[in-house]
Amino acid sequence: MDKNILEMKGITIQFPGVKALDGVDFSLRAGEIHSLLGENGAGKSTLIKCLTGVNKMDAGKILLDGKEIAPTDPGNAIELGISAVFQEINLCPNLSVAENIFVGRQPMKHGQINWNEINKRASELMSRFHLDIDVTRPLSYYSTAIQQMTSIARAVDIQAKILILDEPTSSLDENEVQLLFSVMHELKAAGMGIIFITHFLDQIYAVSDRMTILRNGHLVGTYNIDELTKFELVTKMVGKDMDVIFSLKRAEVAPDADYMLKAEHIGDASKINDISINVKKGELVGFAGLLGSGRTETAEMLFGATRTVKGDIYIDGEKIILRQPFDAIKADIAFCPEDRKRDGIIGDLSIRENIMLAVQSRKGFMKPMTRQEQTELANKYIKMLGIATPDCEKKAGELSGGNQQKVILARWMAASPKVLILDEPTRGIDIGAKAEIQRLMLEMCGEGVSVIFISSEFDEIIRCSNRIVIMRDRAKVTEVKGEICTQQDILKIIAEGAA
Repeated sequence: MDKNILEMKGITIQFPGVKALDGVDFSLRAGEIHSLLGENGAGKSTLIKCLTGVNKMDAGKILLDGKEIAPTDPGNAIELGISAVFQEINLCPNLSVAENIFVGRQPMKHGQINWNEINKRASELMSRFHLDIDVTRPLSYYSTAIQQMTSIARAVDIQAKILILDEPTSSLDENEVQLLFSVMHELKAAGMGIIFITHFLDQIYAVSDRMTILRNGHLVGTYNIDELTKFELVTKMVGKDMDVIFSLKRAEVAPDADYMLKAEHIGDASKINDISINVKKGELVGFAGLLGSGRTETAEMLFGATRTVKGDIYIDGEKIILRQPFDAIKADIAFCPEDRKRDGIIGDLSIRENIMLAVQSRKGFMKPMTRQEQTELANKYIKMLGIATPDCEKKAGELSGGNQQKVILARWMAASPKVLILDEPTRGIDIGAKAEIQRLMLEMCGEGVSVIFISSEFDEIIRCSNRIVIMRDRAKVTEVKGEICTQQDILKIIAEGAA
């Protein structure tokens, strides 16, 4: 366990206008789970991309089993025994599970693909991970957890020495997380070195042997897991005391404040049951529940992304009909979706273009804003939200996850909505960025915006919400006041299915 299979020494990478890594050291032992930690923009992804051949070093060297290597691209890294599984699963959903595991290196027999061998070996691999599934079904048929396991199975089959797991648990429920952890422990026992990137503090302490912390492209230090408390870890990651980071004040709502949003008995038998939701002007209402409880489905109905079969929706006392999202935008409803990559950010467009989308949509595309107006508005929100970028013309897809989330938030803030719906806005981003987004939500409430906030982390729901709507089995169970609620209260209500 003491032998380093990987050593990265003095890694320095310079991008235009920013030094992404400045003399960073990192090591990994055989049979070790080593967490790589830091805020968004700290340099974690840059270091991993250097190891997988995506980014080229300006200085430093990489040693694998004592021999210097210089991966030229991800394919070359795989040949060297370095494999990565990313938060956004990069597989082919239209292909079968077995095909995804063996794509590009299919076993052959008599000049043809040996499908029996592919399916047999794929089944054996998935069985190793305690999954008894039909590997001939399309990958899209299965849950995110099984898709993640398929990525890991592919890495195991190519006999990787090093497995990189970048936010692998961000879309998994508790049972799926435990299944992944059991697989990680098995791979560790077999001598594989695992680099684990996550923003969930409990998970770091559940599986890690050591942790390396980066901040602003610099190495803070490498520690055994028992050397730092969670409080000390957060302080080193952010450079501030945790109490300062989360010194948030819940929005104040006048008892006689008018309701900005009223949804009465809305539903669709195939998605959610009869649900009624009211949100006052300047109020923040949290949606709490487990995955599949109906939180996202309700949010999509309130934005017109899913048609309501029954019920009525009112904005500022006026009944509205939502046939499509454009109807919601015209009614001053904004929606930041859960999957920022798929439904939110447009990676090939600049930050300026991403921010302008909602504003231009409301104005109408026959009344285009001038380039100068767009730039001024984009720069205003870049400064306001602290988006880390040299300028507004940088491609949004090149930003860190937390900064992408800020761009989506800027898009809707620029449109001056009456109702803002945020679905998992802090998922997969660091603690500092989470606190910033929570603070922005509360500031918007102070300006009279009504906010619906969905999160899987009950502590932040409680920290920010005036009221909490608790959901289970695609139905509303009850509502509780945020200031008197605890995580145990929410869990008990979800478990019992009643207030």
